[in-house]
Amino acid sequence: MRKRFIAAIAAVTLLVLLVQDVPLAFYMHQNEQNKIVGTLQRDALVLAGRSQSALWSPTAANTQTLSALATAYRKNGGARIVIVDDAGKALVTSDDDQVKIGQSYKNRPEIAAALNGQIVQGHRYSESLKQSLLYVAVPVFNGDVVLGAIRLTYPDQVVTDAVNNQIWVLALVALTTLILAGIAGSIFARGVTRRLKALEESTQELADGNLGARADDQHGAPELQALARSFNIMGSRLQALIEQQRAFASDASHQLRTPLTALRLRLEKAADLMQSDPAAAAERLAAAEAEADRLGNIIEGLLMLSRTEASAVPVESLDIAAVVRSRVEHWKPLADESEVMLDYDGPESAIGLAVPTAVEQIVDNFLDNALSVSPEHSVLIVRVSVDRNGVLLSVLDEGPGMTADECTRAFDRFWRASSATPGSGLGLSIVAQLASASGARAELRPRAPRGLEARVLFSPPRA
Repeated sequence: MRKRFIAAIAAVTLLVLLVQDVPLAFYMHQNEQNKIVGTLQRDALVLAGRSQSALWSPTAANTQTLSALATAYRKNGGARIVIVDDAGKALVTSDDDQVKIGQSYKNRPEIAAALNGQIVQGHRYSESLKQSLLYVAVPVFNGDVVLGAIRLTYPDQVVTDAVNNQIWVLALVALTTLILAGIAGSIFARGVTRRLKALEESTQELADGNLGARADDQHGAPELQALARSFNIMGSRLQALIEQQRAFASDASHQLRTPLTALRLRLEKAADLMQSDPAAAAERLAAAEAEADRLGNIIEGLLMLSRTEASAVPVESLDIAAVVRSRVEHWKPLADESEVMLDYDGPESAIGLAVPTAVEQIVDNFLDNALSVSPEHSVLIVRVSVDRNGVLLSVLDEGPGMTADECTRAFDRFWRASSATPGSGLGLSIVAQLASASGARAELRPRAPRGLEARVLFSPPRA
């Protein structure tokens, strides 16, 4: 991974250098050529000014002076020079061994253009020198009269060599940049791959069963920190889910063992008494049926608790008051049979946030518990109130009540105030789980002088 990462950085750097340096090389070549052409044009104009008198009066002495000037210019690293008169005949050249004095240059386009009063420049191929040349040709004036022309030629290879030298420097800079990018990439890759390797090891630990394995989400690049945080959230959720499954299995095995044992013993005893004492056998069977009912309630409660823990249902805006009134009407006949006065106290409508069916199940569990402990002729009030904190659901009974410590423990699984207390001990655990899933919180509070208040505060709807 690290090698591929470094190779990718080097490839990107090389691409950037090519995109940048290739156009730069063309620009440098053009710039160098323009610089030489500008120099040639300047020199040609200076030489034209110094050649004016010699061309106006082409005596042997003036021609000799002009020849010495051309030779000196050539020796000082200048261009090749050809000076012609107004007829296009060569008067002076810096290469007397290659060009004969008196030869006509009027058939050369640049010379012809200069004799017509134009300053011209460009490229031409010299058959005699077998190379490409840059040239500049300028007229020599005396007033409006063209006395002759001067042509300077310079090898194209000089421009190419100068540009190549600069390109070599540019290539050296590019190579240095590439090496530095490789070094920086190696350092960066080492840090990135080390973090990725650590994340891979944490993933492997989690896959091997270490549910506490977590990645370092405090160091490294922001993207790697975000990835590590996502991994840690996944690990925490996975750990919570597996621990819930383990707790469910543990609770189920623990709580089902006692009623199953009691059921088996009662059935065995009933079988033994079936012939000798049918009445006692029937009594044992009735007890076994009650134990089977208890067993069914425990299983149903465990399944309900498991479903509420595993689900991740989004909350909705619900009319909590309407749901509570409906459940109170449902429980009124049972309350009347128990000679308990069941009343609703609250508004017609109260909107709060909860998961679907949570409010119904919470009210049912609260009322089931309250009716089981409410004495005859007592009052059981289901109250809904609304304030800026949300919608408060309260169930107030006049039963024996609980201590503050018992109110806290009552939401633990399978907890009952005493062995004589009916139920499986799962109802309030289900209430707490449903409240948590709804973003609410369930609690019990002792009432004075006696009784209990069971309450859940639901969040207000989002604006």
